[in-house]
Amino acid sequence: QVQLVESGGGLVQAGGSLRLSCAASGSIFSINAMGWYRQAPGKQRELVAGITSGGSTNYADSVKGRFTISRDNAKNTVYLQMAKLKPEDTAVYYCNAKISTIISGPWHEYDYWGQGTQVTVSS
Repeated sequence: QVQLVESGGGLVQAGGSLRLSCAASGSIFSINAMGWYRQAPGKQRELVAGITSGGSTNYADSVKGRFTISRDNAKNTVYLQMAKLKPEDTAVYYCNAKISTIISGPWHEYDYWGQGTQVTVSS
């Protein structure tokens, strides 16, 4: 059993900052890529930022220069530092991790999702 637990969402004024955290726990063999997605009302879920186990990162064009993804492998945790927030960043943010479990070993990885955390940016 593997769980992803997110924290750090909330209400912030435009131009402000928030930091999201997502901690993985359970029967983990290894965590490969991790990422943050978001879904605004009436829109499809989209990738915001991703990070590999080696630390390589990628970002959606809409957040480049404002958001920073990082991870602490010792804590099985991924972070999303969000700055210069805009009202269009308002969405539910979901953590994603590709995890190999103790049962599956390194030959298989599975997608796990957090429960989602609301980020609301007021104008």
